[in-house]
Amino acid sequence: MTDGTRQRMIDAAIPLLERKGLAAMSFTDVLAASGAARGGIYHHFPGGKLQLAEEAARWNGEQIAGYMRALTGSNPLEVLDSFLEGIRPAVEQSTRGAGCAVAAITVNGATDQQGQVALGRVANAAFASWQQVLAEKFEGAGMEPERSAEFAALLVVTLEGSHTLSRAAGSLEPFESAAAALRRMLH
Repeated sequence: MTDGTRQRMIDAAIPLLERKGLAAMSFTDVLAASGAARGGIYHHFPGGKLQLAEEAARWNGEQIAGYMRALTGSNPLEVLDSFLEGIRPAVEQSTRGAGCAVAAITVNGATDQQGQVALGRVANAAFASWQQVLAEKFEGAGMEPERSAEFAALLVVTLEGSHTLSRAAGSLEPFESAAAALRRMLH
């Protein structure tokens, strides 16, 4: 993205989606967090709040895929441990009311059907990209292709479920239980 103001608004929308969700995220909050002028809203996002949310979730999805590409490990257990340690801080934020910006755009009754379908496509593409990257990591660490694809899907479900359950519990216990089960699966 070449426009600094536009990118600042997208960057500001990500934590707002994580903390407030799509329905409660406002342009006022985005402007305050980004330092952008009010006139920039529809200049940069003529499609309004849904366009901003879509682009923020897309960008956040790409950031998370990049993190997943950086996972290390010479065997599946090491890759899993790299993944779990990497997501722990994000899940820990969930215990204090945060969540996933990509998942946040899938939960909203305030958009019209067309807007919800577009947002769902963005989220689905992000989740699929994460699964693909993870499957490649596990396959590269020696796991057979079919199993690596299944395990990658399980990890994305674990990540998203951990956000929700840890937020509800106010603790990392759901995440820690899932992490222990995943490790046992690879032993």
